[in-house]
Amino acid sequence: MKLTYRIVEFHIYINGWTCIQIESLISGVGGTGRGGLRSLTRYDEDTDWQKKLTPEQYVVTREKGTEVPFSGIYLNHSEVGMYHCVCCETPLFSSEAKYDSGTGWPSFKEAHGTWGQDESHACIIRRPDNSLGSAGTEVLCKNCDAHLGHVFDDGPDPSGQRFCINSVLLNQNKH
Repeated sequence: MKLTYRIVEFHIYINGWTCIQIESLISGVGGTGRGGLRSLTRYDEDTDWQKKLTPEQYVVTREKGTEVPFSGIYLNHSEVGMYHCVCCETPLFSSEAKYDSGTGWPSFKEAHGTWGQDESHACIIRRPDNSLGSAGTEVLCKNCDAHLGHVFDDGPDPSGQRFCINSVLLNQNKH
């Protein structure tokens, strides 16, 4: 079987930061090959996540864990600034989009770089996730593929979205 492999790399620049998403298309030619679009998110291959992160950060970001509700440092945090990925320092959420959802985790109305319903300039990606016992949507860092949390359709207006994000994977840079 002959496979055709094509890589397309997208660079998105937001406030001086670069978010990189690499998409690859694999298609079988003349046979019953695998086909489809899959993410090959780029990060430093030499990064040893277990050395760089605390044990809790590693479990949440790399093994798709969840921190204990109402325990996170940023749950009741109200300082103005930008929340960045603890793994790669990519800007993810603005304090302007943060609100108290009462769920036990920091919640945001939208990801940084979102324009209306358009998330193509945001540094997050969504993936279907059935691990919660029902169909859900996982949120990941577009730059390093770190698990961030989940997004739900019970948020405030205007988007109706609630990004439920683990504190342990955020760093806040104050404005």
